[in-house]
Amino acid sequence: MGDSGTMTGSSGDAGAPLMPFGALCGVEVLSAEKDEVEGRMAWAPERCTAGGVLHGGALMTLADSLGALCAFLNLPEGAQTTTIESKTNFFRAVREGQVHATAHPLHVGRRVIVVQTDLRDDRQRLVAQVTQTQAVIEPAPPQG
Repeated sequence: MGDSGTMTGSSGDAGAPLMPFGALCGVEVLSAEKDEVEGRMAWAPERCTAGGVLHGGALMTLADSLGALCAFLNLPEGAQTTTIESKTNFFRAVREGQVHATAHPLHVGRRVIVVQTDLRDDRQRLVAQVTQTQAVIEPAPPQG
């Protein structure tokens, strides 16, 4: 993780650490490869809105964390990434269990990486779908 909050790494680095914020929010990474990142978040009362519904911000945190990791794994050597756009469609509430997430790259380009993350409940019903665009930030040339 760079000083500006961006992730820095190399292509194919499946051992990439999760951002501290994601870990604080209960995001668990189950597997991480260039073509697919899987994770989950457990329902917990402190992550809910009124009525015991998992907060949309918690769902977006899960998706953004896995999506950023997916982009990170697709970066060229020495490049960084940061989210520049994110769109979420919510389909159903989560009142118990876990939310299971799968992130896939839709486009890996020189300047941007676009990732789609599907969030499903324990019954495999689609809870939300997130599409995010990640900037590819090339390393600064050496000064001198």
